[in-house]
Amino acid sequence: MDYLIRLSQSHETFRLPEIQSLAVLEGIEMEVKSYSLETPFLIVRLPSNDAALRLIRRSILAMSVYELWGSATTLDELHAVVRAQTEHMWDRYMTCSFKLAIDCFQGSRTSEEKVALINAFAYLGFAGPIKMRSPDEEFTLFEEWAFNAVPLNIPDPNRYYFGRYLGMGARDLPKKLDLKKRRYISTTSMDAELSLVTANMALAAPGKLLYDPFAGTGSFPIACAQFGALVFGSDIDGRAIRGEGHKTLKGNFEQYGFLDCLGGTFTADLTNSPMRRRPAGSDGDDGMTGRLFDGILCDPPYGVREGLRVLGVKDPEKNHWVIPKGKEMYKQADFIPPKKPYSLFAILDDILEFAADTLVDHGRLSFWIPTANDEEQEVPTPTHPFLEVVAVSTQTFTKWSRRLITYQRLPNSQVDLAALKEKQTRQLTGKNADELNPFRKMYFTTKTEAQ
Repeated sequence: MDYLIRLSQSHETFRLPEIQSLAVLEGIEMEVKSYSLETPFLIVRLPSNDAALRLIRRSILAMSVYELWGSATTLDELHAVVRAQTEHMWDRYMTCSFKLAIDCFQGSRTSEEKVALINAFAYLGFAGPIKMRSPDEEFTLFEEWAFNAVPLNIPDPNRYYFGRYLGMGARDLPKKLDLKKRRYISTTSMDAELSLVTANMALAAPGKLLYDPFAGTGSFPIACAQFGALVFGSDIDGRAIRGEGHKTLKGNFEQYGFLDCLGGTFTADLTNSPMRRRPAGSDGDDGMTGRLFDGILCDPPYGVREGLRVLGVKDPEKNHWVIPKGKEMYKQADFIPPKKPYSLFAILDDILEFAADTLVDHGRLSFWIPTANDEEQEVPTPTHPFLEVVAVSTQTFTKWSRRLITYQRLPNSQVDLAALKEKQTRQLTGKNADELNPFRKMYFTTKTEAQ
């Protein structure tokens, strides 16, 4: 049967990828019948009402789902479709309480027009009491109007949909995890809504292991824990994780009652990770892959506020004493490891390489990267022979944008090994922050020109 999913009118490029990811997570066969970024109505074909409810029960960008009784470009056609397709179902709702609502997207109706539209469905014959609050059944007439229909005095909508309400999405979860109410945050903490969407894209769920190599104050690990996953996190700066007093990453998990889902945290740099890895494609003779994680999700530093850095020494010949001294002092609580400038493109390659080495088959990598609104300065989508791009969604700001890119780990048998051999490691060029990070240079150049 066909179903209408009423989406939120925000983060438009994220909506369908999130629903498709949840279909994969729930093992639901879903066919997209109709969808546009311009409207909040997604029409899908699903095997059952139960599948429809499971599909959106944890969706952040889906408001509700409806059993679609009919769709048409005119009211007369809609009534004809509803009669032809659903008359055999009307007896089920003949005596229950009900209400009929009107949802005008980009349009408007007077009270008199709404009453007339509702009365036009009198042929359904429902004899139960009408209840505006908590009825047994709720039916909705959706109207899809053209943009600016009201000021342009457009008389009729482009399309009508009529459906029976089944259930809601999880639009309340961002309020529960709202940063304004969280005990410990930083200036780079990802907002709750997009953290939860990222967790859905990474297929976080009970029985799965998820990892954030740039954990910071824990926005992504907390979102994954909300969905029951066991999470791990690391950060190059241990102070970000440890916090101070009760304001710590662990304290955030305590605040939400998620401590059972916190596998552990540690201080580490992704380029110098202590985690054991086998190079992608080199499974052991014992059949073990050495791959652990079901999902990796992160928001790596863009190097805008300050140059992107990793562990190391900028000039090892001049400062040869730094690393030996660090090996003596690293256990001290106030120890801050030395860092060197690094390339944004190189860190993106490192993330993909790490994911290829540590993700299980069909495990997902979801991470954010910055990009310019100018096509000539756009950061290209990174690629890796062992990783297949699942979705690319964009959040646009005034001068720049950021993209959430999701990959899945291909089984070794599906990888083109010739392409792997041809893959070349990106060579670092430049010494300072701007030379190593063209996005940072573009960001400040554009900002200066604007001023």
